[in-house]
Amino acid sequence: MTIGIGLYAPCIALIYAMGMNPLAAFPIMMGSCALLQPWAGIKFVKEKAYHPKAAFALTAAGIFAVLLAAYVMKSLPLTILKWVVVILYAAVMMFRSIGKEKAAPAVRRTAFIMKGRERELKRH
Repeated sequence: MTIGIGLYAPCIALIYAMGMNPLAAFPIMMGSCALLQPWAGIKFVKEKAYHPKAAFALTAAGIFAVLLAAYVMKSLPLTILKWVVVILYAAVMMFRSIGKEKAAPAVRRTAFIMKGRERELKRH
């Protein structure tokens, strides 16, 4: 999740595949994200592996996007949400990412930092 993949679409797809109630996907996804993101965020902030202006812009836009989505998703039937928004969109985005060989600079920098940490741990 910390490299931008997201969890809701894969989580809801797994919930559907297991035959569970789709309403269970949101609390499961939110619980796991709520526990993961603060710990992952600490590492990114310490290592300065993020762009502060972009992070602020995404946060500010996210506030308005959540309010908009709250009203749009209330009126959207669950069948359309399931097939068009969640499963189809997730599938298209994952298939598009298969052909991309070049990683984003932040991902490369984070991978380099992690490799350096592994070397330090092996020395001690």
